[in-house]
Amino acid sequence: MEKTWRWFGKKDKISLKMLRQIGVEGIVTALHDVSNGEIWTLEAINDLKNYIESHGLRWSVVESLPVSESIKYAGKDRDDLIDKYIVSLENLGKAGVTTVCYNFMPVLDWARTDLFHEWEDGSSSLYFDKAKFAYFEIYILEREGAEKDYSPGILSKVEELKKTATEDDRKELIDSIIVKTQGFVNGNIKEGDLDPVGIFKKLLALYDGIDKDVLRQNMKYFLERIMPVCEEWNIQMCVHPDDPPFQLLGLPRIVTCEEDIDWFLNAVDNPHNGLTFCAGSLSAGLQNDVPKLAKKYASRTKFVHLRSTNVFENGNFIEAHHLGGRGHLIDVIKVFEKENPNLPMRVDHGRLLADDIDKGYNPGYSFLGRMLALGQLDGVMATVQSELQKN
Repeated sequence: MEKTWRWFGKKDKISLKMLRQIGVEGIVTALHDVSNGEIWTLEAINDLKNYIESHGLRWSVVESLPVSESIKYAGKDRDDLIDKYIVSLENLGKAGVTTVCYNFMPVLDWARTDLFHEWEDGSSSLYFDKAKFAYFEIYILEREGAEKDYSPGILSKVEELKKTATEDDRKELIDSIIVKTQGFVNGNIKEGDLDPVGIFKKLLALYDGIDKDVLRQNMKYFLERIMPVCEEWNIQMCVHPDDPPFQLLGLPRIVTCEEDIDWFLNAVDNPHNGLTFCAGSLSAGLQNDVPKLAKKYASRTKFVHLRSTNVFENGNFIEAHHLGGRGHLIDVIKVFEKENPNLPMRVDHGRLLADDIDKGYNPGYSFLGRMLALGQLDGVMATVQSELQKN
């Protein structure tokens, strides 16, 4: 597989020179300065592509060309936004950047309650605490009916949190769930917004009456509209699984498991409609056998995210060591090196190590933590490739 790295553009604190020196071959990035729903111009695409190539690398994957909320819930401007999306895809095709990772998650791109959950060795990683998330829903968002989505045991912990949580605790939870993890990803809410909770409530309200079947049909509509331009320019669209792969905030989630993946691949059965195989997202769902899914969908996978999670009995989960956890990355790598070996892969959500602290990296996107993971998985890939050559 091609070793790639998610890079946040020319303002990223991690330079392309650093990345080339640690063995990165391709870059995963986007036009982060362009607002959601606006056209990516050919000039802007080529400018960034040429900059990447001037450092001896290539722009391997777009992550992501965001799908506007109005496309997901079928707002009045849906067709206009899809038309703009098609122009952006056409411009990417003209520039030769043809793998596009996107997601169809309503409002919330990915959810964690703790950005710096400390391990015994002093490093930290992202963590999802179900009781904290329930507290956020019930007592910060005050979402009507939220308590119905949780077990009595979780609700008991929520009441304990209500008694002990300080204003700083509440602010940190808001930052973790809807500000610091979302602003650099989907742009719906940014750091500095005066009322992030109010903005978030308005976004949630847009999905009133949207259930799983409706969201599925909206995704199908979107894919059917864009497939002609994908065919013309050989663009590979690859949807990212929902993270985590279960319902949150009363919103439907439609890329969570084998049934869901089967549905969207069959609903628009086109070779340009594919999957970003995120072992980490899928591993956070106890319903998913990650290596089995990798084998089943290897031919329709266009891009691979290599990370893993540990899931606990209470529903909490944590980013695991890249050689451990439910992602079973060694087995996943074996599948893709055998079945679809030229795919771009990137390590994801590395730990925050001692010398990464205070560097201002985006949550989950430290330098040393990801470099460690890349070194580990590069060794696994080399071993697997050697074994395959012998056979």
